[in-house]
Amino acid sequence: MRNTINSMKMTIPGYSRNESLARMCAAAFVSQLDPTVEEISDIRAAVSEAVTNCIVHGYRDTIGDIDIRMKLLDDDTFYIKITDKGAGIADIEQAMQPMFTTSPDGERAGLGFAVMESFTDSLRVKSTPGKGTSVTMTKKLGRRERNGQTD
Repeated sequence: MRNTINSMKMTIPGYSRNESLARMCAAAFVSQLDPTVEEISDIRAAVSEAVTNCIVHGYRDTIGDIDIRMKLLDDDTFYIKITDKGAGIADIEQAMQPMFTTSPDGERAGLGFAVMESFTDSLRVKSTPGKGTSVTMTKKLGRRERNGQTD
């Protein structure tokens, strides 16, 4: 059983300018586990996609809160759950298909979930139409070698 060694939560308004704030906070928080540059890059990309989905698809033309919960687990796993109280997803399986988008003008690529999945070890999506969506991701970090020894 994995235990939490640290956790944090934050709520940000769903402005597109706050997507970079969420990305930076996740990178700073996970830095406690001494991730590689590649691991930080992966986490930043996954968080960016999740928050962008909240803004573009969850809240569409309105501004709502995005809740972000992060945990560091004792087996060097980073856990993050990003939740909105927006439009929700009627068919999660369909929404997770590459190139599917709910953007009415079709300008969005429809790759958000595929990107999140490719940069994390697990991705779980729960949603209720009209009530919102939560995306939970985990990423197990490798142990870095220092002076020929693994921590």
